Amino acid sequence: MNMTRAWLILADILVTTLLLFSFILFYTYPVKPLPKELPVSVLFPLYHWDQNITFEKVQEKRVLQNVIITQEELVHMAEVSSTVEDIVEDYLISVPLKVRLSELSVKMGDPVFIRIFKEESLLEVWIRKGAEYKHLKNYFICSYSGDLGPKLKEGDRQSPEGFYTVKKHQLNPNSKFHLSFNLGYPNAYDKAHKRTGSYLMVHGSCVSIGCYAMTNSKIEEIYALVEAALKKGQRSVKVHAYPFKMTEENMAAHSENKWFNFWMNLKEGYDYFEAEKVPPLVKVKNRQYTIREGNE
Repeated sequence: MNMTRAWLILADILVTTLLLFSFILFYTYPVKPLPKELPVSVLFPLYHWDQNITFEKVQEKRVLQNVIITQEELVHMAEVSSTVEDIVEDYLISVPLKVRLSELSVKMGDPVFIRIFKEESLLEVWIRKGAEYKHLKNYFICSYSGDLGPKLKEGDRQSPEGFYTVKKHQLNPNSKFHLSFNLGYPNAYDKAHKRTGSYLMVHGSCVSIGCYAMTNSKIEEIYALVEAALKKGQRSVKVHAYPFKMTEENMAAHSENKWFNFWMNLKEGYDYFEAEKVPPLVKVKNRQYTIREGNE
């Protein structure tokens, strides 16, 4: 009994000593708070940000030592990013448009191409440089309505999926949703399948009953790029709206969906652009999209 009591007393002494030692270390060497902003090269030193790196989605993109990200952005990156490619995609959201235009040596008025991905709530803008299109910017979609799958009829509150074109007359600088451009739904494919609907747009105000809605500041940039390209001679801006990024993994994950065959048809256009970096020429034959070599 006495031996047990002695061991307990000794344990109490050891715990008290460790606690006292911890307090001494804490007050002698206090933990410094993380700065609100840090150079990305400090946060990710193993990625050699000062060198030219080639990524599949960002052709020979240079990420400089003086790029700054906030503490909040770091937390976001830690949550959603598992590869350098993911970090670069985050960069394409946060980088100012003027900076990105300068980095690619392109300008407002150069031809543009847009891809929309529902599941990722992402709108990509690509811009032509030479014979190919380069990934210019990413924008989060503030709101879209409905589920994965195409729009079928007027009033179903479903955002469309498919291949669309935007011409000058489809721009609306006086939209009640700040700014907007009409996607041209229903297109020839939609009409062949007797789908109905009207005024399906990409617009501002962050509200949707079938459209793809952006914040006002983001639609201002997207609209300006589309408007400038059309004014400078681009006949139409192609907009490809997909349910998700049509990788083999994503297709396998949705293989049981009732729209899988439709999505396989869309994937032909997705795959063509991924390989060629030029939007395909899209036609409709026998109620199916046909993908041909791009003529840009």
